[in-house]
Amino acid sequence: MKKIIRVLTAVAAGLALAAPGTLATPAVASTAPAGASRLELPRPTGSFGVGRDTLHLVDRERKDPWVPTADRELLLSLYYPALARTGTPAPYMAVPEAKALLTDRGRLGEYVTPEQVAGTRTHARSDALPHPSVHRYPLIVLSPGFTMPRASLSTLAEELASRGYVVAAVDHAYESDGTVFPGGRVLSCTACEQVFPDRSLHRVSDGRARDVSFVLDRLTGPRSAWRYSWLIDSRHIGMAGHSIGGAAASATMAADPRVDAGVNMDGTFFTPLPQGGLGARPFLMLAGDPALLPPDFPDTSWEDNWPRLEGWKRWLTVTGAGHPAFTDWPVLGDGAGYPHPEAPLSGTRSQQITRSYVGDFFDLHLRGKPAPRLDGPTAADPEVVFHRSS
Repeated sequence: MKKIIRVLTAVAAGLALAAPGTLATPAVASTAPAGASRLELPRPTGSFGVGRDTLHLVDRERKDPWVPTADRELLLSLYYPALARTGTPAPYMAVPEAKALLTDRGRLGEYVTPEQVAGTRTHARSDALPHPSVHRYPLIVLSPGFTMPRASLSTLAEELASRGYVVAAVDHAYESDGTVFPGGRVLSCTACEQVFPDRSLHRVSDGRARDVSFVLDRLTGPRSAWRYSWLIDSRHIGMAGHSIGGAAASATMAADPRVDAGVNMDGTFFTPLPQGGLGARPFLMLAGDPALLPPDFPDTSWEDNWPRLEGWKRWLTVTGAGHPAFTDWPVLGDGAGYPHPEAPLSGTRSQQITRSYVGDFFDLHLRGKPAPRLDGPTAADPEVVFHRSS
């Protein structure tokens, strides 16, 4: 199967990415309907309410790989099982982040304004009371695609938290445009200027592996930085990522034995797996439709790395799913009436599949719950093709 990290082409709609270090410039909001209805994320299907916290972390012992004069900074959205209807509705993203997203992601800006995207209704609530369970919850780390904010994985994060997980969605400093850090600092994608010219994208996945190890130290160590760290069962940790975030999931597992299970959602393995694999830990590879890939960007990294996975593993593809199908992007497009001619699977169906397969994978491997949909093809999900399994 021919696969690429489609951040090198058009992540949203098959449009060419701008030159390295620059952003394409569509007609943002020029034709956006003034009375467009409010965008909304799909409602989570689990039994818990969803709380959300924001946590800023600074690694004083490591300089930023893209801005060596700065310490490495991370911004986390922490989702957790909560008492329903406590707290206040959590915002989707800041307006500067929405502006950058629309600028970088093709023609959606012709259908919706940055303010409408930023005002997307979520189902998480800030300052919600943690659910009073006698059990702790497994931790799942989410890493977004290159140039994408952590908010792009909100639908998945809310779903996992509603199922009974603590979820840490991570913004890696200087790896996206428009991300608002404390103090009102709006950071740009300095990394783009450095990795695109020589295609050294492995620097991103390698660096994120170190980021996530630091996150685990600060969330599960003896001096936790989060007020609700007592919710986390540090014996059961998973990680999933989209695009280069998926490459970071396997890179993190190779470097940190604390991560028990991982998911790569349509990402090239820019950091190859070690010859010894991941110590027989389970790994899910969930890809878009190979028929939608440009023929001039061949990539064999999935074929090359598949034999090195020695534990439970699956390689699934989703017919009709474009590269952004595993993010909020198709959901926002559907809500705005934005057609995706090169990604025909609807946002509703894209997220149903993503939430079901990723959620069941973690239920199986972090909780020991049966997950029959991962055993083989099912008539309920005709789009999902079992490319390989073991």
